[in-house]
This record gives sequence, C-alpha cells and structure tokens, in this order.
Amino acid sequence: MALRLAASRFAKNGVHFATSARSLSTGADHMRSKENYEAVLDKFAEIRACAVLRTPTSESCPKAMQAAIDGGFKIVEFTLTTPDCLQHLSDFRAKYDGDVMVGCGTILTPEDAADAMAAGSEFIITPVMLPDVIEWCRDRNIVCVPGCQTPTEMVNAYRHGAPLQKLFPGVAGGPGWVKAVSSALPFLSINPTSGVDLDNAGDYLKMGAASVGLVAPLFDQEAIAAGDFDQIAQNAEKVMANVREAGPYQRK
Repeated sequence: MALRLAASRFAKNGVHFATSARSLSTGADHMRSKENYEAVLDKFAEIRACAVLRTPTSESCPKAMQAAIDGGFKIVEFTLTTPDCLQHLSDFRAKYDGDVMVGCGTILTPEDAADAMAAGSEFIITPVMLPDVIEWCRDRNIVCVPGCQTPTEMVNAYRHGAPLQKLFPGVAGGPGWVKAVSSALPFLSINPTSGVDLDNAGDYLKMGAASVGLVAPLFDQEAIAAGDFDQIAQNAEKVMANVREAGPYQRK
C-alpha cells in the first residue's frame, strides 16, 4: 500500500522515475559515497542559505526558482507540495549540476525520499522529525535535514543520524533562542527555516545557526502571482549579502 501511495504521489508530480521495492529495501539505487555526503555538508557550511520554494502552480515554479538563483542562491529546495515538483527538480539538477545544489523537501516517507533521489535530489528535507526517513538516508550516505521544534527533537534527530537539524516552525526568541540552544548543545547544527527574513538571516548565523532556509520572505507570493520575478531576484540579492557577512560555518 505504501509503495502504491508513493507511486501515485510521484505520478502527480509529473515525473516517471520508477521506485522498486528492492531499491527501497537495499538502497542499491540510491546509495551515495561518503565523499558525496561530506561534499553536501561542506556546501551547506560554505553557502549557509537555502531557497525553499512552494508555489501553487507548476508554471510559476521554475520562474521563481530561477530568479532566486539569479539573485545569488547556490542551494535550493523544491517542495513536494508544489505541482510537478520532481520534474522541476530534475530539470534544475540537469541545468546546474555542480554549481547549484538541489534538494527536495516535504518528504514524509522513505518512499518519498527514494522518489526524490531518483529525480536527482542531492539532499532530503522533512517538515517534522521522522526517524524512519532519517535512518533510511543515514544508511545510504544521504544528508537528511529533519524538521524539529524543540531541543529534545533536535537531539533525537541527531542521534538517529541527521547531521543538520531544521528548526521549524519558528520559535519565540528567534536568533537568541538559537544561541542558547547552540551553547547548551554545541554538537547540534541548527538550520532555522521559519522566522528567517531578508534582514535577520545574518543574525541567525552569527548567533550560532549552521545555515538558514528562506521561504515566504524570499518568495513573495504577491510578486509571484503578479509575475514580478525581478522582485524575487532582488530579495535574493539582499538576503545573500547579509548571509555572506557572517562568513562560512565551521563544521562540527
């Protein structure tokens, strides 16, 4: 049943990659090298910001993501809530392979993760802390960044094998919260993706965040609806200038 549901969801996303029961159980088709795993983490440490795109229409998706890349983003995430997400992911991976690192978010099951990897994803993002997805990725040298709301969830994600922990949704205290948790639990590498905007992204990084994700403040939905993709590019330029001021992250 799970495989049928995953296959149906994949088909809705407009990509015709096949995910077999054998590949899910053995990881034969999705195994990555340890060198690749480290390279993904090195890219996160160097760039420190990811453009996270959700759009209501398939047509606007590539235009909005292209604008973010034109504005300076070198790490991007397509989410499964976007129509034809995996086809767009595959297209951008082919276009920018080796330059822009492309990942997939809103992953809820190992089947989703396998589908995303088949489409060319270089990392996996989940909205909540899902041990089965984290462990599936860990066993295949795939970087998984799970959504966590509390320090306890972050520690549990780390123990299951997540090298980065996504802070989602945002918490009261903002950058100060990240500083407090990073000081108390220095082995964590926190990736806030809610409450981060064009002006405070650098503050999060300076207060101890490993990296940040930019969602609505970057991809202004009114601008997207109006076809004003120049505004998206300008947003990207502004936030990336703030991010660069923080410098690279020292991996733990």
